[in-house]
Order: sequence, then C-alpha cells, then structure tokens
Amino acid sequence: MGSVKDYFSNLGTGIASLVKGMQVTGKEFFTPKITEKYPENRDNMHIAQRFRACLELKYDAEGNHKCIACGTCERNCPNGTISLVTKMVDTWDGKKKKKLDKYIYDLGSCTFCQLCVTSCPTNALDFSNDFEQAVFTREKLVKQLNYLPEKEEPAPTPEQIAKMQAEKEAKIAAAKAAAAAKKAAAAAAAGEAPAKPADESTPAEK
Repeated sequence: MGSVKDYFSNLGTGIASLVKGMQVTGKEFFTPKITEKYPENRDNMHIAQRFRACLELKYDAEGNHKCIACGTCERNCPNGTISLVTKMVDTWDGKKKKKLDKYIYDLGSCTFCQLCVTSCPTNALDFSNDFEQAVFTREKLVKQLNYLPEKEEPAPTPEQIAKMQAEKEAKIAAAKAAAAAKKAAAAAAAGEAPAKPADESTPAEK
C-alpha cells in the first residue's frame, strides 16, 4: 500500500515540475525574438559598461597618464599578465626619478580579475568594453599600453628655482653653524681641563 502511495506522490511531483517548466517554455515561445545583425549594427550596438574586454592606460586630454611605475599592478597580477619596464631620469633639481618606459600587457593570459585596476594607487588603469579583440596569432595579443610618446620633464618655474636656491643656502648655513658650534664646544672642553703646575712634585721627590 505504501509503495502505491509513493508512486502516485512521485507522479504528482513530476507532473507539477513538468507544468512549471512548460510555463517557462511557453512564455519564451510567445516572446518577440531579437536578432543581432552583427557587424552591421556595430555603431549602435549596446555593450554593458561593466564588461571587461581589454586593460588600458588612461590618458587625459593633454596626453598624460597617471602611472608612476610603482609596480603594484605587476605584483598583484595572479598570472604575470602585466610587465613593466622602467627607466631613471634626471629632474631639474638634480634628483633621480623612476618613470614608465613600457607597459606590456598580455591579453591572451588575462583573467579579467581587475586586481590591477582596484589596487592602482593613482587610478591610472581601467578596462574598456571593446569586445572586438580577435586576432589570428597570440603574439598580437601582447600590447604596449603606453602608446603615446613620453613628454620631457617640465622646465622649472622662477618660483621653484628661487625655492630650491633658498633651501640650498639654508642647508649650507645650517652646516656652517653646526661646524662652528662643534668647534666652539671642542675649544670650551679644552679650556676647562685643569692644567698641571710646572713645579708640582710629590713630598718624596722633595
């Protein structure tokens, strides 16, 4: 008796599941069909803004990027997709500065995890939503993201030159003052030492 009851119970559950699935199928059967005429509709095709297609280095209107070649994105990449080539340049104040030489990105091995974008301290990276990245060879998937020529270091302004000269003179004056204070302290220490009289002798010697 129990087996018959279980049989009809399972049968009813199966019919209910079938009806539920047919409802979804029937709804889609009467839904208007949309056909994408790609690539004819390439100009007005809607692509989600959050779609991650290819990493890019963001440039401003003047052709400058914010990358400081710190290497954070390269270290956080889980599979070595990013490779930075840096160089040292001389600045107008005589200091050394590290700058980006080549930003190499391998689209073929990218997992689109966006760790490079979220960890960038200067917000210099972003993912484009251009999905048309198909090529015939994997070598073409390796891209250099800094495609614009690097600009020279800007010339210093008169205010910067005056400030640097004032800082230099202040350092020289401080060094001279420290040397003079050290010399005076040494002279004072030598003057305070008790001098031994010339005729001083012990009672036994007398």
